[in-house]
Amino acid sequence: MATITAAMVKDLREKTGAGMMDCKGALNEVDGDIEAAIDWLRTKGLAKAAKKAGRTAAEGLIAVESPGRSAAMVEVNSETDFVARNDSFQAFAREAAKIALMTDGSLEALEAEHVPGSQTSVKDKLQELIATVGENMSLRRVAKLEVKHGYVATYVHSPVTEGLGKIGVLVALESEGDVGALATLGGQIAKHVAAMNPVAVDASGVDAATLERESAILREKNAGKPDNVLAKIVESGLKSFYKENTLLDQPSVIPDHAGKTFTQLLKEAEGKVGKPVVLKAFVRYALGEGIAKDETDFAAEVAAQSGIGKKPDGDDARS
Repeated sequence: MATITAAMVKDLREKTGAGMMDCKGALNEVDGDIEAAIDWLRTKGLAKAAKKAGRTAAEGLIAVESPGRSAAMVEVNSETDFVARNDSFQAFAREAAKIALMTDGSLEALEAEHVPGSQTSVKDKLQELIATVGENMSLRRVAKLEVKHGYVATYVHSPVTEGLGKIGVLVALESEGDVGALATLGGQIAKHVAAMNPVAVDASGVDAATLERESAILREKNAGKPDNVLAKIVESGLKSFYKENTLLDQPSVIPDHAGKTFTQLLKEAEGKVGKPVVLKAFVRYALGEGIAKDETDFAAEVAAQSGIGKKPDGDDARS
């Protein structure tokens, strides 16, 4: 029997998109013949994933998981909402979020982690799901928050089932106070984040590119004014931007304390929590944000696939 090397397995993976263990098994089955291994994978339905990789996957689910002082969130994309309602797809998204809790929170670490009870990585598990379902999917991003003392609250907007939905939020509260009170407060903050989509916790967290863009808009709108006046306008405009777009300065939209900023609410919460509370971080994922979706002419697609309007030689049919 031929010796199966790592390079052979890698080559087969690149040509077929099949999982590592599937490629190794295929090469063993055909005594190391790459072309025969490709055919073997095709007969098993395991070489489909690579062909689908170019198709846009902008649907799917956000999955969250939290045991208390840590929480993880993943976005798993599919081509259609129909597949997102598939039990196997939902099970994968939920399992990926649980596994993410055991990693450093990076996408690379999550993809490399083994699925519990198997030697299959999360990345290979997804490839197997693609081959089974017959639609492109991607594990797009992952976030993990944890605190030494306190609570990491989670929220899923309009969940399709527990922990799975279209918008997910994590909120990390650092405190040595009452965990139950922290959980309630964190849940309220998470709902606000889902609704208002702040850009950062406070002014110090706003990235330089965003500040430059806002400053440029203010300068353009006030072009021609003296430099000293323009500098004051930009400074004032950025202060307004912070109030409108950073979480601690935003007025809450939660009915129980509408109108109060979260700086005020955190201070007030100390009475119930029993200790100072620090809003350490938050993460908000909205499904498919930033993905350029393909505009599909469904009728034309069906016609193309069925051959309607075409002669056998490929010329346009004429009546």
